[in-house]
Amino acid sequence: MANKEKACAELGFYSEKHALPEETTEAELLSLIERLNNDDKIHGILVQLPLPKHLDDKTIINNILPSKDVDAFHPTNVGRIMIGDFDFVPCTPAGIMELIHESGVEVSGKECVVIGRSNIVGKPMAMLLLHEHGTVTVCHSRTKDLKAQTRRADILVAAVGIPKFVTGDMVKDGAVVIDVGMDRDENGKLCGDVDFDSVEPVAGAITPVPGGVGPMTIAMLMKNTLTAARRAHEKKQG
Repeated sequence: MANKEKACAELGFYSEKHALPEETTEAELLSLIERLNNDDKIHGILVQLPLPKHLDDKTIINNILPSKDVDAFHPTNVGRIMIGDFDFVPCTPAGIMELIHESGVEVSGKECVVIGRSNIVGKPMAMLLLHEHGTVTVCHSRTKDLKAQTRRADILVAAVGIPKFVTGDMVKDGAVVIDVGMDRDENGKLCGDVDFDSVEPVAGAITPVPGGVGPMTIAMLMKNTLTAARRAHEKKQG
């Protein structure tokens, strides 16, 4: 949360932090969300996940107004991503697409493989690549012969949550490799889902951990919040 607060301050965004005790009840949290939903000076509501076990993530997220859901986790926003008519995209996949665009990588017609099928990264990532005419394969824990799938990829996105899972022999020569992981290796050092040392010589382009996808995620959260503010202003004017 500290990086998000810092980004808001640097951009001149007004922000509030509500650090609630672990024993906060669902009713108390929903009451706070309702207040923020009705507060005209708040344009984006972000719930830091995971929540304590006695709170249901789905119930909490479903009670955020879709127009203020800057994480794009609400079912309304998820559905709009599916059909390609959206204001907000989950921040990590959105940041990855920005990295791809800024690097001059063409998605159209490329073989794209996403390892991981989470609602936060894997599924929306696949949709965004598909919207740009990539041929997309989503792999997961039950995929047979994963290496055969990943070695076909022109663009490989690793979002599996296992340290150094993707190794050099799993990557096609010249592939674009994007590492979403934020893991710890056997020495407690921060690393990604990709074994950078073995993959970097094979890949045509690769994101580091830290310093790759992470900062882009925060940048996209700020972009979504700005979009939400603009939409609220347009609604007020119109």
